[in-house]
Amino acid sequence: MLCSKCREKVRKGEITQTDLEIAQLLLSLEEKYPLLQNVYFHKAVEADGILAVLVHRGDVARMLSYGGKVKKALGEKIGKKIRILEYNSDERKFLEDLFAPLNIVTINRIWLPDGTTETRAILKKTGRRRPRVNINAMKAIAKKVQGMTLRVEFSS
Repeated sequence: MLCSKCREKVRKGEITQTDLEIAQLLLSLEEKYPLLQNVYFHKAVEADGILAVLVHRGDVARMLSYGGKVKKALGEKIGKKIRILEYNSDERKFLEDLFAPLNIVTINRIWLPDGTTETRAILKKTGRRRPRVNINAMKAIAKKVQGMTLRVEFSS
């Protein structure tokens, strides 16, 4: 049951059904994982089977504590891969969290002739093959969360 203000936010699209589901799941996990009581959940963004859970600055460590069991429990209950990201973080921190555990070699801004910009992230290859990361999903999450058009490359 939602209050009138929350119902209005749902009606306007400020809060999605996924946001409500994640909030309820986090609330249900608080008893088992007490650190979650201090986590401030902002919103959830979905792209291509990956759900990005945006939490307040400093709460990423709490969400990843308990050996990643909170993240795993969320993933199992939602049925999607989960990424925990900081809400309103700077560009570098956001990209580091988005592509973790991969290392970012460099981040560049590209100005295009039409006046738009793109952000180029060069990731370090691990081994001979490219890592199994859904680049399209990461680009979509970056666009939805930060309004960033992302170009991803791998260093050799």
